[in-house]
Amino acid sequence: MAKFAIMGHGTLGSGLAEVARVNRESIAAKVGEEITVKYILDIREFPDSPDADKFIKDFAIIENDPEVEVVVETIGGTKVAQEFTRRALMAGKHVVTANKELVATYGKDLLAIAAEKNVNYLFEASVGGAIPLLRPLFQCMAGNQIEEIAGILNGTTNYILTRMVQDGASFADALKEAQAKGYAEADPTADVEGIDAGRKICILSNLAWGKEVAPANVRMIGISALDLKDVDIAASAGYRVKLLGHAMRMAEGKVAAYVAPHLVPESSPLSRVDDVFNACLIRGNAADEVMFYGRGAGKPTASALMGDVIDAIQHREKRRDLGWSESADLFPSEELVMQWYLRGDFSAADAKGVCGEVKEAAPGAVITAPMTEVQAKAAAEKLGAEAVLRVL
Repeated sequence: MAKFAIMGHGTLGSGLAEVARVNRESIAAKVGEEITVKYILDIREFPDSPDADKFIKDFAIIENDPEVEVVVETIGGTKVAQEFTRRALMAGKHVVTANKELVATYGKDLLAIAAEKNVNYLFEASVGGAIPLLRPLFQCMAGNQIEEIAGILNGTTNYILTRMVQDGASFADALKEAQAKGYAEADPTADVEGIDAGRKICILSNLAWGKEVAPANVRMIGISALDLKDVDIAASAGYRVKLLGHAMRMAEGKVAAYVAPHLVPESSPLSRVDDVFNACLIRGNAADEVMFYGRGAGKPTASALMGDVIDAIQHREKRRDLGWSESADLFPSEELVMQWYLRGDFSAADAKGVCGEVKEAAPGAVITAPMTEVQAKAAAEKLGAEAVLRVL
């Protein structure tokens, strides 16, 4: 029998405990041994929980118990979670997490400790929630040179944008609805300003190219400044506005990574991903383009956590060779060449005189020919454009 501990009993921790309890027999049949929760660490009391007898308040109990093979961190943040993760790894225990902030910021160091101690540090749930995404990237697509990753990586912003497109809601009203439904926190900054998606595109980049792309070096632009007028024009012109995390392999092994709102053409499957669902397109030189789709947050994330617990136990003798090395050589996102959406009090003829060939999206709104951000903003300044957005 394999035993593991859960740190934190919020949505994810409680969901994982439920999965382990409800699916206990089917998991044992698949794995060949029973996997059970021994401890749940939380400072709060849960007397009515079916796992009430498992709650403890002292991490040292987990740290010093040789029966605990795997520790699952669902605390969040980078303070206590980082300390307990380091201690668990140093104690020779495998660690599983959904904490994208911790993995994106300190993953390189934590993976190095895991390698030193010959244990696993696994984080499938940190990017796609319930969506199997990271393991297919580093395992199933291992024979590819990854060329590009583009994903809707935040369910809260996707819900807000869906409401704006389908019902004409303003950003402020859609955000209030998202908060009322529990999709957005009271402080939604990490979601609506692109920070959450930024951390996730960093993790994807790290795994795809084996070098660290730090969140501090990634440009993150959210949706809080989006105008409903541009969302409507985009829809009428055959596009949907989506917040994308975008990363590309450039010449000489450089990596370009950023987060920003994009006009996504209806021909792209990403344009049809609505509500709180997430999706990620990965393009490799052998597999071409594949897409992963599903719920990216909430209680279903426990599915991915349980998958990592099982994986860690199955690889207890020979750990997963997972990690990334020195910092990546970054290509400035403002130098990427792409099409742009410009809107203002100007005609298509005016825009053509400044931008060259353009496609009219609506009176006073055009899609430019491919150009850099510097060129697009220079053109916008000449035209007096009120909105400048990227086009996928």
